[in-house]
Amino acid sequence: MKAVVIGGGTMGAGIAHLFLTGWNKVWLVEADAERSTAAFLAVKASLQKAESKGKIQIDAADSMMANLTIGEPPADADLVVEAVPENVPLKQKVLGDAAAQCPDAILASNTSSLSIAEIAAGLPGERVLGMHFFNPVPVQQLVELVHHDGVDPANVAKVRTWAEELGKTVIEVRDSPGFATSRLGVAVGMEAIRMVEEGVASAADIDTGMKLGYRWPMGPLELTDLVGLDVRLAIAEHLAAQLGPRFDPPQLLRDKVARNELGKKTGQGFFSW
Repeated sequence: MKAVVIGGGTMGAGIAHLFLTGWNKVWLVEADAERSTAAFLAVKASLQKAESKGKIQIDAADSMMANLTIGEPPADADLVVEAVPENVPLKQKVLGDAAAQCPDAILASNTSSLSIAEIAAGLPGERVLGMHFFNPVPVQQLVELVHHDGVDPANVAKVRTWAEELGKTVIEVRDSPGFATSRLGVAVGMEAIRMVEEGVASAADIDTGMKLGYRWPMGPLELTDLVGLDVRLAIAEHLAAQLGPRFDPPQLLRDKVARNELGKKTGQGFFSW
C-alpha cells in the first residue's frame, strides 16, 4: 500500500502518523523545504508521543519514520489525501497535480465542509471522494467518507476498507454542505457561542452541561478552541451561505477572531491555554 499526504500541517501530520502505523510506504508533500522540515518533525514528535504512551510498540517510532518520504509522490500511489487549507481552487490544484502524477490513485479530500462535487469538477471525478478525518487523527476513531454522484462506488468501498484496516469507524455521507458532522457540530457550537454572548451561562458551565448532561467527551466551546475559532468561523460562514441564516456566526466569534483569540493555537479562545 502506497499512500500520499499533501499538506503537513496539524491534520496532514496526523494523517501521515496514522498511515505509518498501518502501511509501510507513506509520502508527505509540502510546499517548500521549511514546511517539509516542520512537517517531518511534527510526524516524528507525534509518533514518539504515541510510543511514550504505549500506543505503539517501544522503538517503533524510528522504524516507522524510516518509511516516511518527504517529497513528490510515486506514480504508482494507491491513495492520495490532501490536507491543505479550506479553499476549493487550492484543493483542485493539488488534486489535479496528483491526478496527473498518480494516474491510478484514489484522490481524497480531507475537507470538513466544502462540496466534494465542486472540488472534483475538472478532475477524474470517479476517483475523487471526501475522507474527513478528525483531530487528533491518530486518536479520533471516526472517518467521514463523503461520496458525490460521479464517484465510482468501487473506490468508495476500497477507501472504506482501508480506513477500517487502520482501526477507524467509517460513516458514509452524501455530498452536502457540512456533510453530517460539521453541520451538526457547527450548529451546536454557534448556539453555545450565542449563549455566552447573551450571558446565559459561562463557557465553562455550558461545556460542563453538555459533558455531564449529554455525555459529550468535550464541550462545544472547548472543541471550538481546539479546532480553532478562525476555522469554525470560516465553516460557519460557508454553511450560512449554503443553508441559511441559522448558521450565521455570532458577533462574539467574529470579535475573538479579529483579536487573534483563535483558541489553543494562540493560547486564548473561550478558555486560556
